[in-house]
Amino acid sequence: MTIPSTILEALQRADVSWRPLLIEGLEAMMAATPDYLPQLAQDQYLPTEQRLFAAFALPLNQVKYVLVGEGPYPRAESATGVCFMDGAVGGLWSEEVGGGLSKPVNKATSLRNFMKMLLVADGQLQLSNTAGDAMAAISAQARSGAGSHILTLADMQRKLTEQGFLLLNASLVFRSHVAPVKDAKAWLPFFQTVMAGLAKQATTVPTMVLWGKIAELLSRLPVMKDFPQIVAEHPYNLSFIGNPAMHDLFRPMRLLQG
Repeated sequence: MTIPSTILEALQRADVSWRPLLIEGLEAMMAATPDYLPQLAQDQYLPTEQRLFAAFALPLNQVKYVLVGEGPYPRAESATGVCFMDGAVGGLWSEEVGGGLSKPVNKATSLRNFMKMLLVADGQLQLSNTAGDAMAAISAQARSGAGSHILTLADMQRKLTEQGFLLLNASLVFRSHVAPVKDAKAWLPFFQTVMAGLAKQATTVPTMVLWGKIAELLSRLPVMKDFPQIVAEHPYNLSFIGNPAMHDLFRPMRLLQG
Protein backbone atom coordinates (compact mmCIF):
# COMPACT_ATOMS: atom_id res chain seq x y z
CA MET A 1 0.00 0.00 0.00
CA THR A 2 1.13 3.56 -0.67
CA ILE A 3 0.94 6.63 1.55
CA PRO A 4 -2.44 8.32 0.89
CA SER A 5 -2.20 11.40 -1.31
CA THR A 6 -4.06 13.60 1.19
CA ILE A 7 -1.42 12.80 3.82
CA LEU A 8 1.40 13.60 1.38
CA GLU A 9 -0.27 16.87 0.39
CA ALA A 10 -0.10 18.01 4.02
CA LEU A 11 3.71 17.98 3.73
CA GLN A 12 3.43 21.34 1.96
CA ARG A 13 3.03 22.90 5.41
CA ALA A 14 6.48 21.61 6.42
CA ASP A 15 9.75 23.32 5.58
CA VAL A 16 11.44 21.69 2.61
CA SER A 17 14.39 20.63 4.80
CA TRP A 18 12.10 18.22 6.68
CA ARG A 19 10.17 16.64 3.83
CA PRO A 20 12.50 13.72 2.97
CA LEU A 21 12.62 12.74 6.67
CA LEU A 22 8.88 13.07 7.07
CA ILE A 23 8.29 10.79 4.10
CA GLU A 24 10.69 8.25 5.64
CA GLY A 25 8.71 8.50 8.85
CA LEU A 26 5.43 7.90 7.06
CA GLU A 27 6.94 4.92 5.24
CA ALA A 28 7.99 3.51 8.62
CA MET A 29 4.39 3.85 9.80
CA MET A 30 3.14 2.05 6.70
CA ALA A 31 5.60 -0.78 7.33
CA ALA A 32 4.55 -1.11 10.98
CA THR A 33 0.77 -0.72 10.57
CA PRO A 34 -0.14 -0.76 6.87
CA ASP A 35 -3.81 0.08 7.43
CA TYR A 36 -3.37 3.04 9.78
CA LEU A 37 -2.69 5.93 7.39
CA PRO A 38 -5.20 4.78 4.74
CA GLN A 39 -7.88 4.55 7.43
CA LEU A 40 -6.85 7.90 8.89
CA ALA A 41 -7.09 9.55 5.48
CA GLN A 42 -10.73 8.41 5.26
CA ASP A 43 -11.56 9.51 8.80
CA GLN A 44 -12.26 12.85 10.46
CA TYR A 45 -9.41 14.10 12.62
CA LEU A 46 -7.84 17.23 14.03
CA PRO A 47 -6.03 19.39 13.04
CA THR A 48 -7.98 20.35 9.94
CA GLU A 49 -6.90 22.42 6.91
CA GLN A 50 -3.94 20.18 6.03
CA ARG A 51 -2.06 21.23 9.18
CA LEU A 52 -0.90 17.73 10.07
CA PHE A 53 2.79 18.69 9.71
CA ALA A 54 2.49 22.40 10.55
CA ALA A 55 4.93 22.01 13.45
CA PHE A 56 7.75 21.33 10.98
CA ALA A 57 7.70 24.84 9.53
CA LEU A 58 10.91 25.61 11.45
CA PRO A 59 13.91 24.64 9.27
CA LEU A 60 15.65 21.52 10.52
CA ASN A 61 19.01 23.23 11.05
CA GLN A 62 17.42 25.82 13.37
CA VAL A 63 16.04 23.31 15.88
CA LYS A 64 17.58 23.55 19.36
CA TYR A 65 14.73 22.07 21.38
CA VAL A 66 11.95 19.62 20.61
CA LEU A 67 9.01 20.31 22.93
CA VAL A 68 6.63 17.37 22.92
CA GLY A 69 3.09 17.59 24.23
CA GLU A 70 0.37 14.96 24.25
CA GLY A 71 -1.77 15.65 21.19
CA PRO A 72 -3.84 18.26 19.34
CA TYR A 73 -6.53 20.13 21.22
CA PRO A 74 -9.89 18.33 20.88
CA ARG A 75 -11.53 21.39 19.29
CA ALA A 76 -11.24 22.38 15.64
CA GLU A 77 -10.69 26.08 16.40
CA SER A 78 -7.91 25.24 18.86
CA ALA A 79 -5.98 22.49 17.06
CA THR A 80 -3.32 24.18 14.94
CA GLY A 81 -0.90 21.31 14.37
CA VAL A 82 1.58 23.08 16.66
CA CYS A 83 2.01 21.78 20.20
CA PHE A 84 0.47 23.96 22.90
CA MET A 85 -0.55 26.78 20.54
CA ASP A 86 -4.32 27.07 21.01
CA GLY A 87 -5.79 28.67 17.89
CA ALA A 88 -8.74 29.97 19.92
CA VAL A 89 -6.45 32.22 21.98
CA GLY A 90 -5.58 35.69 20.75
CA GLY A 91 -4.65 38.17 23.48
CA LEU A 92 -2.88 36.93 26.60
CA TRP A 93 -4.06 39.58 29.03
CA SER A 94 -7.50 40.47 30.35
CA GLU A 95 -9.04 43.71 29.15
CA GLU A 96 -11.11 43.97 32.32
CA VAL A 97 -10.19 46.28 35.20
CA GLY A 98 -8.53 44.15 37.85
CA GLY A 99 -8.21 41.22 35.45
CA GLY A 100 -5.13 39.09 35.01
CA LEU A 101 -4.87 36.66 32.13
CA SER A 102 -7.48 36.75 29.38
CA LYS A 103 -10.53 34.49 29.57
CA PRO A 104 -9.33 32.27 26.68
CA VAL A 105 -5.97 31.79 28.45
CA ASN A 106 -7.64 30.94 31.73
CA LYS A 107 -9.87 28.48 29.90
CA ALA A 108 -6.80 26.81 28.38
CA THR A 109 -5.50 25.41 31.67
CA SER A 110 -2.13 24.30 30.34
CA LEU A 111 -1.42 27.68 28.78
CA ARG A 112 -2.48 29.46 31.97
CA ASN A 113 -0.09 27.37 34.05
CA PHE A 114 2.69 27.81 31.50
CA MET A 115 2.27 31.59 31.65
CA LYS A 116 2.35 31.56 35.43
CA MET A 117 5.43 29.29 35.41
CA LEU A 118 7.23 31.82 33.19
CA LEU A 119 6.24 34.69 35.47
CA VAL A 120 7.43 32.82 38.57
CA ALA A 121 10.68 31.83 36.86
CA ASP A 122 11.23 35.47 35.91
CA GLY A 123 10.58 36.69 39.45
CA GLN A 124 7.48 38.65 38.48
CA LEU A 125 5.23 36.40 40.59
CA GLN A 126 5.75 34.55 43.86
CA LEU A 127 4.86 30.87 43.75
CA SER A 128 2.65 31.39 46.80
CA ASN A 129 0.64 34.13 45.06
CA THR A 130 -0.06 33.60 41.37
CA ALA A 131 -3.55 35.06 41.14
CA GLY A 132 -5.66 38.06 42.19
CA ASP A 133 -3.97 41.42 42.64
CA ALA A 134 -0.55 40.06 41.72
CA MET A 135 -1.73 38.96 38.27
CA ALA A 136 -3.83 42.11 37.82
CA ALA A 137 -0.77 44.29 38.33
CA ILE A 138 1.22 42.41 35.70
CA SER A 139 -1.71 42.51 33.28
CA ALA A 140 -2.09 46.28 33.72
CA GLN A 141 1.61 46.77 33.03
CA ALA A 142 1.47 44.53 29.96
CA ARG A 143 -1.49 46.48 28.52
CA SER A 144 -0.03 49.88 29.36
CA GLY A 145 1.70 50.24 26.01
CA ALA A 146 5.13 50.24 27.62
CA GLY A 147 6.17 47.16 25.63
CA SER A 148 7.19 45.32 28.79
CA HIS A 149 5.40 42.10 27.84
CA ILE A 150 4.29 40.27 24.72
CA LEU A 151 0.56 40.64 24.09
CA THR A 152 -0.63 37.66 22.03
CA LEU A 153 -0.18 33.92 21.78
CA ALA A 154 1.19 34.47 18.28
CA ASP A 155 3.94 36.55 19.91
CA MET A 156 4.75 33.64 22.23
CA GLN A 157 4.90 31.19 19.33
CA ARG A 158 7.25 33.53 17.52
CA LYS A 159 9.48 33.85 20.60
CA LEU A 160 9.61 30.08 21.06
CA THR A 161 10.44 29.61 17.40
CA GLU A 162 13.21 32.19 17.67
CA GLN A 163 14.67 30.15 20.52
CA GLY A 164 14.74 27.10 18.24
CA PHE A 165 11.71 25.21 19.56
CA LEU A 166 10.11 22.56 17.38
CA LEU A 167 6.63 22.37 18.92
CA LEU A 168 5.42 18.80 18.38
CA ASN A 169 2.71 16.55 19.74
CA ALA A 170 3.34 12.91 20.58
CA SER A 171 0.28 12.11 18.47
CA LEU A 172 -0.13 14.31 15.41
CA VAL A 173 -3.89 13.71 15.34
CA PHE A 174 -6.92 13.75 17.62
CA ARG A 175 -10.03 11.70 16.91
CA SER A 176 -12.99 11.85 19.27
CA HIS A 177 -13.73 8.16 18.82
CA VAL A 178 -10.15 6.89 19.28
CA ALA A 179 -8.19 6.80 22.54
CA PRO A 180 -5.32 9.33 22.27
CA VAL A 181 -2.78 6.79 23.47
CA LYS A 182 -3.76 4.48 20.59
CA ASP A 183 -3.05 7.16 17.99
CA ALA A 184 0.15 8.11 19.83
CA LYS A 185 1.43 4.52 19.63
CA ALA A 186 0.68 4.42 15.90
CA TRP A 187 2.91 7.47 15.39
CA LEU A 188 5.89 6.03 17.31
CA PRO A 189 7.62 4.62 14.18
CA PHE A 190 7.28 8.06 12.60
CA PHE A 191 8.96 9.76 15.56
CA GLN A 192 11.66 7.10 15.78
CA THR A 193 12.56 7.66 12.13
CA VAL A 194 12.25 11.45 12.06
CA MET A 195 14.12 12.02 15.32
CA ALA A 196 16.91 9.67 14.20
CA GLY A 197 17.29 11.81 11.11
CA LEU A 198 17.28 14.99 13.20
CA ALA A 199 19.99 13.63 15.51
CA LYS A 200 22.10 12.67 12.51
CA GLN A 201 21.72 15.96 10.62
CA ALA A 202 21.71 18.52 13.43
CA THR A 203 24.90 20.46 14.08
CA THR A 204 24.17 20.25 17.80
CA VAL A 205 21.77 17.55 18.99
CA PRO A 206 18.62 19.29 20.26
CA THR A 207 17.25 18.84 23.77
CA MET A 208 13.97 16.95 24.14
CA VAL A 209 11.43 18.62 26.42
CA LEU A 210 8.79 15.99 27.22
CA TRP A 211 5.50 16.94 28.86
CA GLY A 212 2.87 14.53 30.11
CA LYS A 213 2.28 10.79 30.15
CA ILE A 214 1.81 10.28 26.41
CA ALA A 215 4.95 12.27 25.64
CA GLU A 216 6.85 9.91 27.96
CA LEU A 217 6.16 7.15 25.44
CA LEU A 218 8.79 8.76 23.25
CA SER A 219 11.47 8.43 25.92
CA ARG A 220 11.27 4.65 25.44
CA LEU A 221 12.26 4.84 21.79
CA PRO A 222 15.84 3.66 21.11
CA VAL A 223 16.67 6.91 19.33
CA MET A 224 15.97 8.98 22.44
CA LYS A 225 19.24 7.86 24.04
CA ASP A 226 20.92 10.17 21.54
CA PHE A 227 19.14 13.27 22.90
CA PRO A 228 19.45 15.22 26.14
CA GLN A 229 16.01 15.09 27.81
CA ILE A 230 14.07 17.23 30.25
CA VAL A 231 10.87 15.55 31.49
CA ALA A 232 8.07 17.35 33.32
CA GLU A 233 4.48 16.81 34.29
CA HIS A 234 1.93 18.13 31.82
CA PRO A 235 1.25 21.86 32.31
CA TYR A 236 -2.39 21.19 33.19
CA ASN A 237 -1.02 20.14 36.60
CA LEU A 238 -0.69 23.04 39.06
CA SER A 239 2.66 21.64 40.18
CA PHE A 240 4.06 22.60 36.77
CA ILE A 241 4.06 26.27 37.85
CA GLY A 242 6.76 25.54 40.42
CA ASN A 243 8.77 22.95 38.45
CA PRO A 244 12.45 23.92 38.96
CA ALA A 245 13.61 22.19 35.78
CA MET A 246 11.18 24.29 33.75
CA HIS A 247 12.32 27.43 35.56
CA ASP A 248 15.95 26.69 34.74
CA LEU A 249 15.13 25.99 31.10
CA PHE A 250 12.90 28.96 30.36
CA ARG A 251 14.21 31.69 32.69
CA PRO A 252 17.07 32.80 30.41
CA MET A 253 14.76 32.97 27.38
CA ARG A 254 12.52 35.75 28.75
CA LEU A 255 9.65 34.57 26.58
CA LEU A 256 7.17 37.08 28.00
CA GLN A 257 9.42 40.08 27.47
CA GLY A 258 8.02 42.50 24.90
